[in-house]
Amino acid sequence: MNIYEIIFILSTFWVGPFWFAMLLQPKSDKTKKLLAKPLFFFGPIVLWFIVIIISPDGLSKFGESFSHDQGFLIGLIDSLSSEAGITATWAHMVAGDIFATRWIWKKSLEHNIHPILRSIAIFFGVMLMPIGILILILSTLKKEKYL
Repeated sequence: MNIYEIIFILSTFWVGPFWFAMLLQPKSDKTKKLLAKPLFFFGPIVLWFIVIIISPDGLSKFGESFSHDQGFLIGLIDSLSSEAGITATWAHMVAGDIFATRWIWKKSLEHNIHPILRSIAIFFGVMLMPIGILILILSTLKKEKYL
């Protein structure tokens, strides 16, 4: 197992306890305390910086993708199609997903969304974040009688 695989796994497992707390004990004071500070997305961001530090050419390749001879998308494919590129992208996505999931969790409690819909939205917040956000928005609109 190389350093990129380790960082990939660490960024994935970092968010697990926060996600499970929101999913399984959403109203718990322990969950609220756990999510009150930015610790929930700190790990993947630190791991992203580690990837950039140990592989600085990845960031320069990303910058060069804007002026790639075959176009931006081909340049982006070139910059992301390495172990460092995939690992940094994954850490970035995991940090964004858990950040959005915290927002979903917080808003679903504020709007007193039905527990089943809240759980589904939180579940998808990490798994497929746009679906989790859509479920929260639709649930909120329905509850407020806009739908």
